[in-house]
Amino acid sequence: MGTTQLETVPEPKYWHLKTVLSQALDSEFTVGEILPNERDLAARFGVARATLRQALEQLELEGRLQRRRGVGTTVAPPRMGVSVGTARHVWPGAAGDAWQPVDSALTVPAVSVAAALETRQDEAVHTVRRSRVSHGQPVAAELLYVPAASVPDLSAIDAPSGAARARAVLRELQRLELEGQDRSVELGSARADDAKELDRLPGAPVLVVTTRFFTEGRTAAISVATYRADTCRLTFGDTGGVEIHHGPERRAS
Repeated sequence: MGTTQLETVPEPKYWHLKTVLSQALDSEFTVGEILPNERDLAARFGVARATLRQALEQLELEGRLQRRRGVGTTVAPPRMGVSVGTARHVWPGAAGDAWQPVDSALTVPAVSVAAALETRQDEAVHTVRRSRVSHGQPVAAELLYVPAASVPDLSAIDAPSGAARARAVLRELQRLELEGQDRSVELGSARADDAKELDRLPGAPVLVVTTRFFTEGRTAAISVATYRADTCRLTFGDTGGVEIHHGPERRAS
């Protein structure tokens, strides 16, 4: 592909550049290939580096590119479909759950989480940290917030910390009768902790899936799962839970 100069167009220059770059990704680059540096790309397309960055950020948001620590900007693989269903209600940690427990600690959650759990703003709750890996790649990180009232017998369990403590919290949740759950999805930016766990840069686009679990007319637990937006796309079905599907038919949007 030769040097392409951008002409005056009614749409924002970065948006037109995004289209040109997207065509180049389809015709010239392969999955995992590293793009030239920003200076060379800006010179090639005759645009300011600020315009180039806007276009690259948009392509990352759409799952076409990945920014990797110590590597640079690479062409992203096709997104994995993430099925978010609501028909089958199960507690986290139930049979077939793809998440791996990492740790559990008593922490004070965000004000919004405390309000949903109906706990005091300064009250610590059990915070279970879990991770999800697919094909050897980290794709999601989860924080599960469980108030002490939901697992009253946990104090008698000899599992002070780590994955064992996390599994103990999950086992205690299974003792409750799950009356229902609701789930919401929104686009967000990776916090420092999530970015490190997901091998992303802070501020990278992520998909945040928040699930509330109900028992006895109250919220018994809240899950905040952060998925990599560059490798996952959400699909809606009736399978219940969250499953990652792989297949050659899955292509980046």
